[in-house]
Amino acid sequence: MTKPDRRQAESGFEGAANLPRDDTREPYQFELLPPPVFAPAWPEHDTLPAEALARLLTGERLTQPAFGTNRWRLAAYIKELKYLGWPVKAAPIHFPGCSRPIAEYWLNTDAITAARAMLGGAA
Repeated sequence: MTKPDRRQAESGFEGAANLPRDDTREPYQFELLPPPVFAPAWPEHDTLPAEALARLLTGERLTQPAFGTNRWRLAAYIKELKYLGWPVKAAPIHFPGCSRPIAEYWLNTDAITAARAMLGGAA
């Protein structure tokens, strides 16, 4: 019996294997149905969910320490925004001084652009 040939085909990979990983990229997926219409409700004025949304619409990525230490819980305000129909994304990140990962929240550029269009470009 002879040993099988274990040569590998060329992969064609020309990048670097040790590039920093970006876990917040949105994977592309073919859609069979059109996406739902972007029509979220706006939170009440002068509330903490409204402040969180205003900061997210600037493109800022929010964490609890960045949102403010005298605030109750950013996760609760983000959950309210999700209930209102806002497509807030989240990912765990490591924060200096914390032993466990904390959540980072953001809106993708498509949602920010659509929200600005809803406001007539005023945002």
